[in-house]
Amino acid sequence: MKDNNVVEEKSFDFAVRIVNLYKYLTTAKQEFVMSKQLLRSGTSIGANVCEAQQAQSPMDFLSKMSISLKESYESDYWLRLLHKTEYLNEDEYKSIVSDCRSLTKLLVSIIKTTKEKSNK
Repeated sequence: MKDNNVVEEKSFDFAVRIVNLYKYLTTAKQEFVMSKQLLRSGTSIGANVCEAQQAQSPMDFLSKMSISLKESYESDYWLRLLHKTEYLNEDEYKSIVSDCRSLTKLLVSIIKTTKEKSNK
């Protein structure tokens, strides 16, 4: 991981939280379906961000970051569903969804900036 790459650091930290949440949901709550979906989408964000760092072109970079953004929106969905179905209490939900939405905003900003640069 490159030094001072905020999106890589945030997406990795988020993935760690998602893995730990998955372990909690499967052991303590015996929830396996939604948590598996969240595990896939929540860890995919960082994987695609890392892949984007080695992009072959600006369009490849944009494609990988866009996939990361889609995965962050999906993760938000699963978190909301887990909260509404009472697998996550209010404090648990607010803590992790805040991280998810912060990451989403960062990805939107990166994508917007990349598009603006490529249009010049």
